[in-house]
Amino acid sequence: MDSKVIWIDFIEMLPVILCGCVLPIVFIWLETRRKINESKDRMQIVTTAIEKHPEMDVEELMKKISPKKKSLKEKLLSKLLWGSICAFLGISLLGIGAFLDYKGGMSPYDLQQIYVASTILIGVGIAFLINYYVGKRMLAKEIEAEQNNLTKQA
Repeated sequence: MDSKVIWIDFIEMLPVILCGCVLPIVFIWLETRRKINESKDRMQIVTTAIEKHPEMDVEELMKKISPKKKSLKEKLLSKLLWGSICAFLGISLLGIGAFLDYKGGMSPYDLQQIYVASTILIGVGIAFLINYYVGKRMLAKEIEAEQNNLTKQA
């Protein structure tokens, strides 16, 4: 193979490599850094509060400044949201692929990639939706108890 062909192939694959490998790593790194910074900020607040008011209840302060945990219902609703989004995007991409296939003029390899991507998106969407409905049934009592606790606290 000619080295020029190898470089052209590499340049064509570069967006796929960047989106598939580099972008997720950067997102994970940024999210981890954000969480570490938030934790440092909370600890600095607690340290300053203890220095100024040593008799302060630290546990109460930590409860006030710590991030709120998502309830079971919120977690399930986020699964419903992501399942709906993925399924809708997959169906849309499938429709676009079918339209381009009907219209013609596109390489079979590109159409195959569109169909595979749409199938993956639809599968992920269906998995989220199944997870939502099964979780809703299995955790119905826990969700109700959690809501009762929240209404008692308010």
